[in-house]
Amino acid sequence: MGQGATPPQGSPHCSHTTPGPPRMSPVGLPKAACTPPAPPPHPCLPGFSFRKLWAFTGPGFLMSIAYLDPGNVESDLQGGALAGFKVSGSPALRKQRLAIRLGVVTGKDLGEICYLYYPKVPRVLLWLMIEIAIIGSDMQEVIGTAIAFSLLSAGRIPLWAGVLITIVDTLFFLFLDKYGLRKLEAFFGLLITIMALTFGYEYVVVGPRQVEVLKGIFLPSCPGCGRKELLQAMGIIGAIIMPHNIFLHSSLVKTRVIDRSKKEAVREANMYFLTESCLALFVSFLINLFVMAVFGEAFYHQRNEDVHNKCINSSISHFAGIFPTNNETVSVDIYQGGVILGCYFGAVALYIWGIGILAAGQSSTMTGTYAGQFVMEGFLRLRWSRFTRVLLTRSFAILPTVLVAAFKDISHLTGMNDLLNALQSILLPFAVLPVLTFTSLHPLMQDFSNSLPGKALMTLITGLVCTINIYFVVDFLPTLHGLEYHIPLSLLLAAYVAFVAYLVGLAPRDRGGTVSLLGAHPPVPFVPADLDMQHRTRSPLPGPGPSQPLQFRSRPPPDRDAVTDPIRACYPHVPSRRGLLDTDLLPLRVRARFTQQGKG
Repeated sequence: MGQGATPPQGSPHCSHTTPGPPRMSPVGLPKAACTPPAPPPHPCLPGFSFRKLWAFTGPGFLMSIAYLDPGNVESDLQGGALAGFKVSGSPALRKQRLAIRLGVVTGKDLGEICYLYYPKVPRVLLWLMIEIAIIGSDMQEVIGTAIAFSLLSAGRIPLWAGVLITIVDTLFFLFLDKYGLRKLEAFFGLLITIMALTFGYEYVVVGPRQVEVLKGIFLPSCPGCGRKELLQAMGIIGAIIMPHNIFLHSSLVKTRVIDRSKKEAVREANMYFLTESCLALFVSFLINLFVMAVFGEAFYHQRNEDVHNKCINSSISHFAGIFPTNNETVSVDIYQGGVILGCYFGAVALYIWGIGILAAGQSSTMTGTYAGQFVMEGFLRLRWSRFTRVLLTRSFAILPTVLVAAFKDISHLTGMNDLLNALQSILLPFAVLPVLTFTSLHPLMQDFSNSLPGKALMTLITGLVCTINIYFVVDFLPTLHGLEYHIPLSLLLAAYVAFVAYLVGLAPRDRGGTVSLLGAHPPVPFVPADLDMQHRTRSPLPGPGPSQPLQFRSRPPPDRDAVTDPIRACYPHVPSRRGLLDTDLLPLRVRARFTQQGKG
């Protein structure tokens, strides 16, 4: 086509595909005046994709199991029986969003970040606090499972035997984990479905007043509530916002392949993980709402004598003896709650309740194992086998539980759930404060650090929880008689306040050379999240081979300098420590290749 010729019909005015001298427009103007075509959209951001959402689905539902354990169920039913529908709301999504963002942006979980930023003494204290929370949660799972076996067997399986049976389910989950992460996620999805169906059945049978339920959701209040109702609200906070769940979620998001050198890919992963977490928490919220609404409608301020008489005339009259014949308000737990349902709505309601409690106890078993392993590896850089880790945690949980089950009655066993829920609330600041601190660090999070309103909101929630904890400890002191109780409890309270104040005032200092990976190195080959599952997911627990998600530095081999020189040339931004390349900051695949060459 000549300089003054008119381009053929349908051809573009500006063509940027043919090299050569500048071409001329039909009127003789240089082609440089033409506007180049818009660049294609980023391959990582093609728009919302349900297929990609499915690829990211899994960590949120595993995380949501912590909102469905037996301790949660007991708090829900007691909240409904004590305060009706008035305490139906609990904060959860905000802290899970912080955990997601920390894991996605940094590629490290909260325990690893604590190892790199906190000094040794506060780091070990934090680890001990979270381990206590994990053991307490495991005790609740053991209690719930034992009570479920007792209900389903009509008392033929004693409580201490139900506690010992929980050892078997732990081994079963370890066996199931060998078949891959997606199989485990699918199995837990099945357990969540069972809980939704069983507790949903109870909701339909009881038929609570929908208007009152909606008021409790959108206008949570508690006029006229006293110390007992406030203590129950504290237990609900501790039951729902579990400390170790923040560590768990920040680790689970690492099981998806994300190109952390690109801001768009990180933003996309945050969006899909947050969407999945919203769906998972909505399902958990509905299940908790079913339980609270059932007991808020049917048993709000019910008297023991009324329940006793109702049970005598029911098909399960042999359970009537557990309720005294007085005019006091009935005190319900997950055992008595199932019996009351059976007395009022038939034996079928009791057995369906037992199945739901059994599913709740079983679903929380393996997530506690995951959380314990992540916390130990992150804080201490100590790796144990899964069997050893489960054996240790379950031993600490079973020993006191089986003693109470064998030598006390069921009221003492279920009463442990209330104490453990309060313990979770007391330990909550030791998980919320670190995740709030680190997600607010701009050098670590860059453009994904917390905004000022977000920091203010989380600080307000954490301050409220700490204030409630201190109030109830101070309120509990007059009930103890003797200085031998007052002095140790006062010292523990002072140490608690001092450690929380230390975490608030501590300016974390990077002790491991960790920086954000955003734009810091050449991009690694990105594997889209909607590819085949085996290329997309990794087990969050350590396994053989270089594909494991956690890579820790070990003693360098003699020829390490020969291996690191070419890598250092490609990644000059990565800092060195003692003359050696900090391999934690390399992309995962480069790090794996480095580990293989170094060992060779």
